[in-house]
Amino acid sequence: MSLVSYNELCSFVEDGVIEGSSLEHVNGTSIDVHLGPDILVESSYLNLAVSLRDKEALTMDKVDITDGHYLLRPGEFILAHTIEKFNLPDNISAEFKLNSSGARVGLENSLATWCDPWWHGSVLTLELKNFTQYHTIRLDHGCRIGQMIFHKSEPVPLDRGYAVRGRYNKDTSVSGVKS
Repeated sequence: MSLVSYNELCSFVEDGVIEGSSLEHVNGTSIDVHLGPDILVESSYLNLAVSLRDKEALTMDKVDITDGHYLLRPGEFILAHTIEKFNLPDNISAEFKLNSSGARVGLENSLATWCDPWWHGSVLTLELKNFTQYHTIRLDHGCRIGQMIFHKSEPVPLDRGYAVRGRYNKDTSVSGVKS
């Protein structure tokens, strides 16, 4: 597996592998991604157990920050999404990395960061948490939230790819657990 760099990343933007991006967001070995308008916030009025085996979702409320921002309280966990939409071919996988400025103010996204070949028509759902004890983090719609790193591999057959086996294709907004 090899890391994809600048020239090929530019072609990804031009060819629609990454929709909603521009060449100004291409770095040496990554492409900047930005915070989308929809956030899922854990409902505080319920205290239910969730099951990984049964694919039960957290009870969450949707918040639209199209015209504003969200204040992420210390210790709070939310789901958010990128503005950019991804259409990965059969030989490209991607990985999300939070930007360093976000990490340095206590923002964390170390959970599901991997995207398999054939993942397509989808924005990336982000699992964000404020790790600070005393500071609220302001998340503005459209702010640069991180970058995607792309890896090239041997082609994955369609029947073994995410297009057939994945549950999160064609997600155009933030998404919780799907069964």
